Amino acid sequence: MFKRSKYLTLVVILIAFILTLSTNAACANNNKDTSLESFFDNSMKSKMEKYHIPNAAVSVVKNGQIVYKKGFGQADIENNIPVDPDTTLFRIGSTSKLITWTAVMQLVEDGKLDLNTNINEYLDFEISPQLEKPLRNTNTGPITMTHLMTHTPGFEDYPEKLFRLSEEELLPLNEYMKKYQPARIFPAGEVAAYSNYGTALAGHIVERVSGMPFSDYVEKNIFTPLNMNNSTYRQPPTLNPPARIAKPYRFINGSYTEAGFEYIMLEPAGSMSSTAADMANFMMAHLSGGAVNGGRILREETVKEMHEQHFTYDPTLGGMTLGFIEGVFNGQKVLFHGGSTMLYNSGLYLLPEEDTGIFISCSGGNHLLQTEIFQEFMDLYYPIAAPIKAVPGEGSRERAERFTGEYQMNRKSVTTDEKIVSILAGGIINVDVNEEGYLLVTHGGEINKFVEIEPGMYQNLREGRTQDSLGQFQKIIFKTDPLGRIMLTTDGPMTYSKAPFYSTLSFTALAAGSIMLIIIISLIYWIIRNIADLFKKGKDKGSRLYAIASWVGIGTSISILLMFSTFFSSGIDPLYQLPKEAYTAIENPPLLDLLPTLMWIFSGLLLPFTVFAWWKGLWGRLSRVHYSVFTLAVMALMWMLNYWNLLS
Repeated sequence: MFKRSKYLTLVVILIAFILTLSTNAACANNNKDTSLESFFDNSMKSKMEKYHIPNAAVSVVKNGQIVYKKGFGQADIENNIPVDPDTTLFRIGSTSKLITWTAVMQLVEDGKLDLNTNINEYLDFEISPQLEKPLRNTNTGPITMTHLMTHTPGFEDYPEKLFRLSEEELLPLNEYMKKYQPARIFPAGEVAAYSNYGTALAGHIVERVSGMPFSDYVEKNIFTPLNMNNSTYRQPPTLNPPARIAKPYRFINGSYTEAGFEYIMLEPAGSMSSTAADMANFMMAHLSGGAVNGGRILREETVKEMHEQHFTYDPTLGGMTLGFIEGVFNGQKVLFHGGSTMLYNSGLYLLPEEDTGIFISCSGGNHLLQTEIFQEFMDLYYPIAAPIKAVPGEGSRERAERFTGEYQMNRKSVTTDEKIVSILAGGIINVDVNEEGYLLVTHGGEINKFVEIEPGMYQNLREGRTQDSLGQFQKIIFKTDPLGRIMLTTDGPMTYSKAPFYSTLSFTALAAGSIMLIIIISLIYWIIRNIADLFKKGKDKGSRLYAIASWVGIGTSISILLMFSTFFSSGIDPLYQLPKEAYTAIENPPLLDLLPTLMWIFSGLLLPFTVFAWWKGLWGRLSRVHYSVFTLAVMALMWMLNYWNLLS
């Protein structure tokens, strides 16, 4: 009996031990899943509160499965409808480009497109081979599909011809391509300058080659095979059964204000609406060699080619694959693409070596949410072994001096009145150097400290996310652009060239402010003097001539002030965070169209009066000096306005 009890006790102990091990193993597995869920739940809620984000959705895939998906906030605040990751649509902005590039690769795979052929062979209109001055006489090759997919076709950019709030203002894609064809400002393949037009042009080529409207093509060849049944490029979304789009809101004066539906003029470049669940299927297809759940969109070798680097300025920089932005985050290779409309922001991140993908989308208009969430994810699951501790070497300060200055992004217009938009909209990087030799780089309102690791190559010492939504901004390398200017290159599809002093924001603002002060003071002075002269008798010839000259000055001043008042009349809309002209086609009143002509006429009369007054010794020396200063100020302003294409 005692032996049996001993054996029974041992068996009970053994069973308990096995059960404990099993329970611990199960808990460990559960903790792993719970850890992922806990991370996103806590991080998303924290960031949404920090940035006043009203609604968002997240999906995470790994090893061919969706391991996390969740909606946050309210898709419709007024009706208290929560976000559903399966059925709530978000506008994903430029993340749409990844679907466009996938469509291109399908046609390459079918032999209907060639990545290195002149795109004019696929178009029903011609992309001019002529470059804009001062590169007019530069020899340049044709634009190819590879150039479009790596954002190196060399097009200028029109930022105010992208959004509209009325469907009636949309143009068919083929009409837009012809009407708003941008000038070529760089040789193809030499300068990375993010291009919505280039992507839309690729979408138009998909239409031409396939014989189908772009939205029909992607629905049939990408969305259907991947069971992306709640995805569409149509505006507004038309789905069967109807899905609910997350309403866009912005937090203004303590409450959420709803915005209107944003129409994207360039459909293939950013008009897609989708759900977190649908984008999970798209991520899994790209991570699994082009197929998921029995649906195939690309062959494995095509996916491999698409994910390979096809453009970079240096092997140590993240460059461009055929459509994906390439970067290294915490030592891990990442293929990604962000997307923004006026109110929505999205980010898609693939870690091919880890078979992991993350998609985040929200309204509220703040791209920092997805960049910060992704960086915190990387810091948690792939922590950096050792932060960089480098210090400037001997002579680094002297070598850095030549790089200091204002750098303006090469994604800009040079031929239209949108030329100045690139600097007013924050497309500037300022580079300075401190006494120790560190490079201080201000980008997006934040100062980053860089240290020289080779001549002309600098490493960011800042840990965590950066302000750049199109790259990691961890390393910058100074090169030379086709115009011979120093060019700042970094990860992703953007470059910045050093601006001459006369086109910098600081000089432009200081000069314009000083000139306007002279004009306003002169206007007040002449009005007061002319009123006083009405009561004087016996005017001589010089006084009468001065009266005429002062009225010319008054006319010049008033026309200039009227023109400047139109520049700032609309201001920045608090909801859309852009001037009204950026999302609404506005017809100028007839008087406004006449103002540039009046300004040329009035300013053209100032110089003869000035020369004649000095020649004949009229008006008194002080009046002549004042009139000369006024004339020089107006001439300088006219040059500035002409330089920024604001008089055309």
